[in-house]
Amino acid sequence: MQLVLHTGVHFTEDERLLKCLLRNQDDFAKTGVKVPGPSTYRNLFRDTLNAMHKAEPSEVARDVLLDAILDEGTAKRVILSDANFFRSPATALQEGVLYPAAAVRMLRMAQLFPDDEIRIFMAIRNPASLVPVLYEKAADKTSAAFWGERGPEDLRWSETISQLREAAPGIPITVWCNEDLPLIWAQIIREMAGLEPETKIKGGFDLLHAIMSEEGMRRFRSYLDTHPEMSEAQKRRVITAFLDKYALEEEIEEELDMPGWTEELVERMTALYDADVEVIRAMPGVTLIAP
Repeated sequence: MQLVLHTGVHFTEDERLLKCLLRNQDDFAKTGVKVPGPSTYRNLFRDTLNAMHKAEPSEVARDVLLDAILDEGTAKRVILSDANFFRSPATALQEGVLYPAAAVRMLRMAQLFPDDEIRIFMAIRNPASLVPVLYEKAADKTSAAFWGERGPEDLRWSETISQLREAAPGIPITVWCNEDLPLIWAQIIREMAGLEPETKIKGGFDLLHAIMSEEGMRRFRSYLDTHPEMSEAQKRRVITAFLDKYALEEEIEEELDMPGWTEELVERMTALYDADVEVIRAMPGVTLIAP
């Protein structure tokens, strides 16, 4: 079986994306793709992964988990979404490392499903905007616990992804930048479900609707109606143009409130993030979805 794990990360429209997947679950089911409700697996997987800290999984653990997910049904591909696969926001950044528990969590998933095809789908986000939110949620805000001997300019998503690849080299990873999400939303949904690039889906503009004015969305949909033959690349250029004119500033602007941070630091962190994305693009076993 193919297991698609949408692992967040936190604060990257993870719940909105899950809702879009659920809107399409009936259509996806016709192609053998199951999108179970999160209540059927989130706590169950969390408890199982936590228990594996003390003991190896039983021989029937895989079947028990799948029975709960499938509810006596069948599927060739199952999509599971939980930003807490890599642990909660309270421990998402420790000693200057983003999601330090990610590698061991995925190693345990590989142990639970040794003969199944697991794929990770995950968003990343500029640490300059993510870290203030994680700091607010952190279980331990002391410098030693949160930063260790590192600082803001030492944060690298490529480090976390490299650790994932080393711990579970058989699990491919698909990554995208949260900042690009309005342009690639529909593509991500399709790739999670294993659909062809031009397949129609429900909610392909869900995120766009949340960040664009009503007039902008009305004009955008009208433009699509009069240009039905546009390719995905052309649609992205059109989306960019409409966002430039009709984006809701209050929905796209972010308030950064981190003690001691300056605009210059944020600019340096953003440049380092952009460079890190290029490192990730070149990593074996990793696919970067970009506009």
